[in-house]
Amino acid sequence: MAEPSIHPDRPQSQQRGPVVMRRNQVQHSTSEQRLLDSRGPSDWVHTDPWRVLRIQSEFIEGFGMLAELGAAISVFGSARTRPDDPMYAAAERFGRKLVEAGYAVITGGGPGVMEAANKGASEAGGVSVGLGIELPFESGLNEWVDIGMNFRYFFTRKTMFVKYAQGFVVMPGGFGTLDELFEALTLAQTRKVTSFPVVLFGTSYWSGLADWLRETMLADGKISAADLEMFVITDDVDEAISYIVKSGELADAAAQEAAEAAARDVAEVDSPEARERREAHRLGSDGQ
Repeated sequence: MAEPSIHPDRPQSQQRGPVVMRRNQVQHSTSEQRLLDSRGPSDWVHTDPWRVLRIQSEFIEGFGMLAELGAAISVFGSARTRPDDPMYAAAERFGRKLVEAGYAVITGGGPGVMEAANKGASEAGGVSVGLGIELPFESGLNEWVDIGMNFRYFFTRKTMFVKYAQGFVVMPGGFGTLDELFEALTLAQTRKVTSFPVVLFGTSYWSGLADWLRETMLADGKISAADLEMFVITDDVDEAISYIVKSGELADAAAQEAAEAAARDVAEVDSPEARERREAHRLGSDGQ
């Protein structure tokens, strides 16, 4: 026998959409009542369900903004790189050369390397994209961003970097740059994305990391030798561009070959001979 309710006038269970609430978790006002009552607290805008809508809106806005972008390369590097740093000039040249090769340029939209790459792309007449992030010490998108969006969440922003890029150029940077680098390598290694070219620019900066990956991670069996082939290190902008373009051509050829193979398979399945075999098999099965 069920125990009597302390409050017999209150329901013992309540359905809120797909959620079931029972006993002390039952709420004694409706969703519509709380929505229309302006006298209540406003802290609901900071709750997790509301954050889900904000996250959803960031995906929708980002996808809508970049859906027709075309071929693009994401360029990463330190926001602390000053205009008199040789890496600033190299990033600017990357932006210009990538546009000349037919790519849009995507950066994090901030200062330093990001600003330089956006500047090179914009001045070359290409599409210069900046995907900013809401941080207490960032001042917004740099002036060379032609298409830009500020994100609240790193993970939605990172999705845009990967989804709409055909390759990465990674210049000297800090934790954020390493985060983006290893995100790309992890996705490629686990085949969550189609493998794409990753260029580490600056041999003196990246060689120590490559040595550690080879002499420690590989030697200890934590990665395979093939994983070290997912990126190249160079000091030559033109060499990097050639590598990116060549990788793109190989990827396009592989995709075309896969599409043609799929078309052949469909044609073979629908051929008169195949239909006759299926009919003969059906008749034989019916006879049994």
